[in-house]
Amino acid sequence: MDWLYLDNNATTQPAPQVRAAMNEVLECLWANPSSVHRFGQSVRQRVELARASVARLIGAREREIVFTSGGTEANNLALRGTLEAATPSDSSSPRTLITTRIEHSAIRQPSEALRERGVTVIHLPIDRAGVVRVEDLTAALQEHGQQGGLLMVSIQWANNETGVIQPIADLANAIKAAREGAAKVTGTRIVFHVDATQAVGKLPVDVKAAGVDLLTLAAHKFHGAKGAGALYARTGVRFRPQQLGGPQERDRRGGTEDTAAIIGMGVAAELAEEFLRDTATINAIAALRDSLEAAIVAELPDTVVNSVGASSGRLWNTTNLGFPRLEAEAILLGLSERGLCASAGAACSSGSLEPSPVLLAMGIPEAVAHGSVRFSLSRYTTRKEIDRAIEIVPAVVRRLAQAMPAETMRPTSSVPRT
Repeated sequence: MDWLYLDNNATTQPAPQVRAAMNEVLECLWANPSSVHRFGQSVRQRVELARASVARLIGAREREIVFTSGGTEANNLALRGTLEAATPSDSSSPRTLITTRIEHSAIRQPSEALRERGVTVIHLPIDRAGVVRVEDLTAALQEHGQQGGLLMVSIQWANNETGVIQPIADLANAIKAAREGAAKVTGTRIVFHVDATQAVGKLPVDVKAAGVDLLTLAAHKFHGAKGAGALYARTGVRFRPQQLGGPQERDRRGGTEDTAAIIGMGVAAELAEEFLRDTATINAIAALRDSLEAAIVAELPDTVVNSVGASSGRLWNTTNLGFPRLEAEAILLGLSERGLCASAGAACSSGSLEPSPVLLAMGIPEAVAHGSVRFSLSRYTTRKEIDRAIEIVPAVVRRLAQAMPAETMRPTSSVPRT
């Protein structure tokens, strides 16, 4: 089938240059990069060149990049590695994690595991568009920053389901002010982690300018391959390795490196750096997203644009549309029958009949959340593909709406409009 792929927040098509580099590794550079012979060291050199490319993409130093198997492992290494490294000797040295309920499950689930191990987990409120308010973070830092011990903040840069961008620089400034005050009074250590899995490759990311301590990214979100990710760890930030069994990655992540995926990630980083300078292309893709959104709303006036009006904007490639009183799974199956690939929130949550916890946390009614579908474009998306989607989506939704019992289709006052 000629697939119309609008699920790029789940994964992206590996760029041709990435595939070529990976094929070269599999065919010619398959030695273990930890081996001391020349063959192994020639592979090590390519891995380090990839590390330099990834570091340059996010404004980091090469030694601050730790390669992992992907974003999930990098998030676990950041949260569990940092908070477990600070195991308190007594109750006067607490560990606290400040986060939100709209994070990816790779943050939400480790947070719950940490709670079970004695970490205090605080969830910040968000506004109707899914944005964290700086004043709420400041208040949480003031309340919990006077207790001593380790205080960790983990907030995603851009939401994987709605595309909403958080005001990371403003949040970092609030953390900087709290860090300076708490250090003088209590000796509290504050660490700022950002899950930038959806941001890197789509937005300019500079870890130094943003003021973050730890940052997560994954190659397959910016046209690299699945199986390679990275954790940026600012020099001086301590964390405990979670993957034990070898001295790789400067003793920070054991296990023989997936050299093909890592070297492909380096190529993808170079391509992303070039792409981010092409503002004309980015604006053109954003216009395609907007036209898809507007056309569907025009054809289906009950459609709700989730996260519209976010103060800090959305990713240029993402729209999350709610079709009230329908089921997202049924919509996705109908779209798939017509060759259109989309998603109901995070791909790793597919198969669940429950509405997205991200949308519910934003205050979106269940009648809308149950029928919400995410469409996400890539740098390869074309006008022809969007025109095709504009034909398919309304047809599928109308067919499902006609099949619904009449009593389930009555309007409800709880369903917001765009």
